[in-house]
Amino acid sequence: MKGLEFVFLAVGSVLGAYLRFKVIESPLLFNTIPVNVLVVNVLGAFILGAFIVMSQQWNLDGKYSLFAAIGFCGSLTTMSGLALESNTFLEHSHYGAFAINLLANVGLSIAALIGGKSLMSAIINN
Repeated sequence: MKGLEFVFLAVGSVLGAYLRFKVIESPLLFNTIPVNVLVVNVLGAFILGAFIVMSQQWNLDGKYSLFAAIGFCGSLTTMSGLALESNTFLEHSHYGAFAINLLANVGLSIAALIGGKSLMSAIINN
């Protein structure tokens, strides 16, 4: 990795981690279930979907992928946070919350990625 590539990766990572921190520390609840991790995962997937289309359409240099996809989206989203929340639900025998949380994170993240790609395609092609 060259110096400039490292800078792009580092800056994207710092910005994504900062946004995740701000969302995670916010009191976001849905029926007493925290949805902070869901929000960052869905938001990150949406941004990644949009970036994928931009990258393909505009033949963006690899350093932009380091910044946006790996750095920003990679540090914004959190698989470890999802695992921790899921484990907490299981430890407290909240099996319904466990299933809903897991399905919502995976399903909505995939839908958000597709939505980000679709929206960016529509923007670029108009």
